[in-house]
Amino acid sequence: MSRLRIGVIGAGMISQVEHIPNILHLPKFFELIGVVDPSAVARGFIGERYGVATWDNAEQLIQMKPDAVLIAAPDFWHAELVLRALSLGLHVFCEKPLCYGPTEVETIRLARDRAARVVQVGYMKRFDPSYEAALELLPPGGKGLRYISVEVNDPDAWPFVAHHPHVRATDLPASLIEEGRLRQQQQVAAAVGPTADTVIFRGFVSAYCSSLVHDVNAVHGMLDRMGVVDGEVCSGELFASGDGGSGTVRLLGGQASWHMVHLTVPHLADYRERIALYFDDWMLELIFPSPWLNHQPTELLLHRSDGLALTTSQVRVNFEEAYLRELEGFWSSIVNGAPVRNTVEQALRDQQLLCAMAERAMSVTRPA
Repeated sequence: MSRLRIGVIGAGMISQVEHIPNILHLPKFFELIGVVDPSAVARGFIGERYGVATWDNAEQLIQMKPDAVLIAAPDFWHAELVLRALSLGLHVFCEKPLCYGPTEVETIRLARDRAARVVQVGYMKRFDPSYEAALELLPPGGKGLRYISVEVNDPDAWPFVAHHPHVRATDLPASLIEEGRLRQQQQVAAAVGPTADTVIFRGFVSAYCSSLVHDVNAVHGMLDRMGVVDGEVCSGELFASGDGGSGTVRLLGGQASWHMVHLTVPHLADYRERIALYFDDWMLELIFPSPWLNHQPTELLLHRSDGLALTTSQVRVNFEEAYLRELEGFWSSIVNGAPVRNTVEQALRDQQLLCAMAERAMSVTRPA
């Protein structure tokens, strides 16, 4: 068994709560050689809590000659960091979204092919045991499919990380913050156009690309399993000052519809994420726990009726953690040549749909 030397770029909440402890939980697969972050506060916390080396820039990590990097920096740094890692011959695990626009994704695809390295995107739901079980239940050709519903309400992380030791970086230089703001503006303009107003901009980077992107990817996987081709984006809307985003996709030539909505409810300590597929005579439902809570199985429910008698059955596979399984999958793709489950091509497809929804949202006349 080959143990991979891996470094983490970005010591924010997702790295503190998930990626760093999960890598350390898999010592047979990975040696964590260090963590990069520009914040001295974050580096100090990581060094003290996990006893790993930390640096303030990626070049210091690169000098340690890792086999792979896990990129969990802010979204607008993803493309540059992925391309830099590939140019050095490193394998890459990158948090979602891979980047905002299809053009950047295509650049990464070409660089990946030239480097002949693994690039995996952090869509952990594809490794959820209940999601995998749901795939096995889906009918070929989407037989009888009528409607797909995605509904998410989310307060963000605070209720679900309160019990985790963590810190927030409060010491980033103003110049770095400004550089990030400009990068994000430029990348969003390249992805959806320069006319995006504040609501469109905030909703695109948050409700769409930070949140619904997970569900878009999951539903795409379910459509693929059924052999249902991509449909036409009919609507997109960004609302609640950018905290909300929705969209509708026409499927099977109008026989079925896929509607999705995400809303941040900032002061409500409740999380619900539901994907439901309605067929002619049954319904499949996945209810996900907050992604910040580990080893809590996603509910997989099947609803059927015999006349007036309704039966709901629950399928529970195991208590395995999707975040751990995606790291194991990354390792196996590198060491064993296993197929990459979350590919650059899939990220391209997801971003194309989200960009199309944003363009629809931009076409709606807003009150002055």
